[in-house]
Amino acid sequence: MSVQQQDVVVFNELAAANGKKIGVATLNAEKSLNALSLPMARLLLPQLAAWQDNPDIACVWLQGAGEKAFCAGGDIVAMYHAMREQPGQLVAEVEQFFTEEYRLDHAIHSFNKPFIVWADGIVMGGGMGLMNGASHRIVTERSLLAMPEISIGLYPDVGATYFLNRMPAGCGLFLGLTGAHMNATDAQFLRLADHFIGREHKTQVLTALQQLEWGDTTALNKQKVSDLLGRLSQQDTTQPPSAQVEPLQPHLRQLTDASDISTVVEQIVNDDKDSDWLARARKTLAAGCPLTAHIVWQQLQHGADLSLADCFRLELTLSVNCCIKGDFAEGIRALLIDKDKQPQWQYSRVAEVDGDAVDVLFTSPWDAQQHPLRDLG
Repeated sequence: MSVQQQDVVVFNELAAANGKKIGVATLNAEKSLNALSLPMARLLLPQLAAWQDNPDIACVWLQGAGEKAFCAGGDIVAMYHAMREQPGQLVAEVEQFFTEEYRLDHAIHSFNKPFIVWADGIVMGGGMGLMNGASHRIVTERSLLAMPEISIGLYPDVGATYFLNRMPAGCGLFLGLTGAHMNATDAQFLRLADHFIGREHKTQVLTALQQLEWGDTTALNKQKVSDLLGRLSQQDTTQPPSAQVEPLQPHLRQLTDASDISTVVEQIVNDDKDSDWLARARKTLAAGCPLTAHIVWQQLQHGADLSLADCFRLELTLSVNCCIKGDFAEGIRALLIDKDKQPQWQYSRVAEVDGDAVDVLFTSPWDAQQHPLRDLG
């Protein structure tokens, strides 16, 4: 095993059968719950490209350091300080972060070898982007997933335009609006995860991958990994968490069935169904950013027929505009800087949001030939 140490990502190569190796990347920022930073993305992108081109690398395994999180989001505090220095402007650091984050997410989606994510612990925001492109996504009894951007004045990005639209009816919109937490059982129902394996069996999984009879065909190797993880999951006696979302899915579909976002939000906030999970979701939405609610509504409608690459291009437009004209900086301030949890949103209610203000956020600051993600896909 060779080891290359970097400040924020650790890369290993584990010996495997048939002269192959497994590339292991570990997000190494335990104090920040492995929040994805620009330096992380700049280390991961070239390493993944090198592993993709290396015929000796059979598959890639991505994990987070420590016991608490795979990746709890993006490094938004650094972006806040950059935005504060240049308010109302397209800040280079912000554009670079989102551009490279989305490039990384897209690279994982299009990786030509088995790509396995060990999604143990907290998986939120940017962590969801890293996880969702993987060919094999493993969750554990400690996995806790969410897209909580409504609480910080952003919106579900990192490919959520694509994956929220592919959930069972009603679920994508509800989860995007409320930032509701999902466990491992929910993740599998929502098509966010492929296998459930107890966290104590991680070493067993890696050892089994090392012993797998790797071939030279991508499709066959992916099937071998699927078969292996399926067997290990079936043999695992770890008790999975109880389903939260699936029993409520018909109800979520009813709550989100309306012709405008204001009605949807009213239906959710005023819902009186007895459920602690729903109560937390209602509370988060009621306190969340009204402008974000409109973005989520529009992005899911706009994104329903978009390719994955076009979803990322749309999201880059939205993300930089949220920094320039939206409530993102104020949301970060209230939650993470001053920590008063009293954000002063531009609009006090979803029904008050100006439609023109929403349209502006969907207007790209670049023409098609200048878009930083023009070459994706």
